[in-house]
Amino acid sequence: MPGIEHPPATARLTLRRITPDDADLMLAIWNDAAFVRYVGDRGIRTPDQARAAIREGALRLYSDFGFGPYCMVLRADGTRIGICGLFQRDNLEHPDIGFSVLPEYCGAGYASEAAKSVVAFARDDLGISMLTAIVSPENAVSIGLIEKLGLRYDRGITMPDEDEEISLYSMRLG
Repeated sequence: MPGIEHPPATARLTLRRITPDDADLMLAIWNDAAFVRYVGDRGIRTPDQARAAIREGALRLYSDFGFGPYCMVLRADGTRIGICGLFQRDNLEHPDIGFSVLPEYCGAGYASEAAKSVVAFARDDLGISMLTAIVSPENAVSIGLIEKLGLRYDRGITMPDEDEEISLYSMRLG
């Protein structure tokens, strides 16, 4: 639908498109120990590198596909606590859902709340019929959320320029 740019707000969160002004948030996420362990080290260490990565990543996804990662913002006070959204990777046929919450906000259900909104947005507003998720097989917390959303293990895959096999999950929407 034209004009719908982001998933609807939840009880505790607003979800909005990421902008270059979110470079500090993305730096914190990309350099968080859990992100580096389970997703990988992006090698992004400065605000300028983060802004460039946002332009090449999130902004390009919005332009090319109409979706991307969304900033999770606490409705109570405007604090940015993480990201949750949709990605289209060159080596995967269908969009995948991804999320990352800053460590001090983990365990409060924010990722689950945001992910449910993103799944509904993908199905109801974007018309996406198949959703995937990629995850490190050691990341039990993320696997738990992915399965709670309704995605099921599909197979092991190796991403381009990576050596470690990761798990691909998928589900039909609608």
